[in-house]
Amino acid sequence: MSLLLSLENGINRCSDWLGKLAALLFVVMLFNVFYDVITRYLLNDVSIAMQELEWHLHATIFLIAVPYALRSGAHVRVDLIYERLSSKAKAIIDLLGTLIFLFPFCALVAWYGWDFAREAYELGEISGDPGGLPYRWIIKGMIPVSFSLMVLSGLGLLLTSVNSLLGLHEQPEYHSEL
Repeated sequence: MSLLLSLENGINRCSDWLGKLAALLFVVMLFNVFYDVITRYLLNDVSIAMQELEWHLHATIFLIAVPYALRSGAHVRVDLIYERLSSKAKAIIDLLGTLIFLFPFCALVAWYGWDFAREAYELGEISGDPGGLPYRWIIKGMIPVSFSLMVLSGLGLLLTSVNSLLGLHEQPEYHSEL
């Protein structure tokens, strides 16, 4: 097995792990919402922190699921055209799209996202609501972490395309569910 193929498989395993982590966090969020609804409507007890934890979990799930979506072909693309192309043409489109659009955009958001999170940390930013969550920098820090992980997942997509062009395997077929 070639080094490029091994590297592609390792990166794809990392992206798959992020998908599993997002699914696990979804279950945690489900229990959080369940707890919040029960305490609100049966016990008449409202917790701002639990409500904020819901949107923190939702944002985190979304941010770490995007690299998995990129790896599994569930991201937005013009499938009407893409699905009709040859494996080689798909590999070229994925390779160029990753280099021209994905990497620069993710690098830009990750770069500025670190400053965004750092500033929240240095200011000791907390929720503006009484009883809300402290440490706002944690959720803000998920932005650059997620976009850095998207770069890693994009590297996996790039390697998949290169390995396909080199004839080491076929470009994966992604089928639209719609």
